[in-house]
Amino acid sequence: MRTTIQLLIFVSALALLGCGRSREDALEGLSGTVKVDGSSTVYPITEAVAEEFQREHPNVRVTVGISGTGGGFQKFTRGETDINDASRPIKASEIAAAEQNKIEFIELPVAYDGIAVVVHPKNTWAQSLTVAELKRIWEPAAQGNITRWNQIRYEWPSREIHLFGAGVDSGTYDYFTEAIVGEEGSSRGDFTSSEDDNVLVQGVAQDENALGFFGYAYYEENKDKLKLVALDDENPKDGEGPIHPAPETISNGTYQPLSRPIFIYVKRDAAERPEVQRFIEFYLQNAPMLVREVGYVPLPERAYQLALERFQKRQKGSMFAAGGSQVGVSIEELLRKESGERE
Repeated sequence: MRTTIQLLIFVSALALLGCGRSREDALEGLSGTVKVDGSSTVYPITEAVAEEFQREHPNVRVTVGISGTGGGFQKFTRGETDINDASRPIKASEIAAAEQNKIEFIELPVAYDGIAVVVHPKNTWAQSLTVAELKRIWEPAAQGNITRWNQIRYEWPSREIHLFGAGVDSGTYDYFTEAIVGEEGSSRGDFTSSEDDNVLVQGVAQDENALGFFGYAYYEENKDKLKLVALDDENPKDGEGPIHPAPETISNGTYQPLSRPIFIYVKRDAAERPEVQRFIEFYLQNAPMLVREVGYVPLPERAYQLALERFQKRQKGSMFAAGGSQVGVSIEELLRKESGERE
């Protein structure tokens, strides 16, 4: 009997706590839906933030889709979503589409990521690649010509290369081709592509002749199935040689040229809705912890503070004048410059 009473008291207490949270949300008008789509690279961060946010605000529903950065921007610039996850800055053509549809946006960096180059664990030869070698593999001229491993280095086996990479609607594809090939969106077409990084992980993990690229966090989640390839930018000034992606090398910029910032874009009109405003504030305030939990690299603390100020001011537009992928940028420096803050 006593156990039953205690159980009833416990259940009642939980109900009261839930009612208290719901009542508080109701008083604040915090209900409704926040619609997010876009990059599969940024997805794990946004999904983690959404889960934590909904625990605190159960009357708000946050939906997070994966259409790739480009596919997400198509929806975003048509006004179909409130937020777009993006693994590269918005392109000039996407800005034009937004302007045509009278969509104003706020650009917010949320983390650093590295693009991991990976092979199957049984690959014993490809310990490292230079940027020039990666270009030879992935440039348009390679299609039908560079098909075997020993065409990259003669001492490697005469085995076929099976390539896996981000789909053309992915910001990871845009950034990789800009950084490695030298032109955004330029690559061979005969590779297995997907906007879903999990598909690429499985492809490489099941093929001893595979070579693939995708966000570093997906390697971290599947490191028992994959093997990292070190990257050599052949820069004589740094004298570093081949470098593996890791939180330290991504944050300090030594893993070049495949370290990059990643973003969320918020529709300015949507930001006036209380549930969207609270979600974005929660996102930037909790990102340092949650970003690390899902395998990404947090921005410097000051960068998050400046991003939050940017959102609170509803500062529209992009920090990237040229639009699209930018290699070797300092997010904190760009944010400081925009805010007028000196180093």
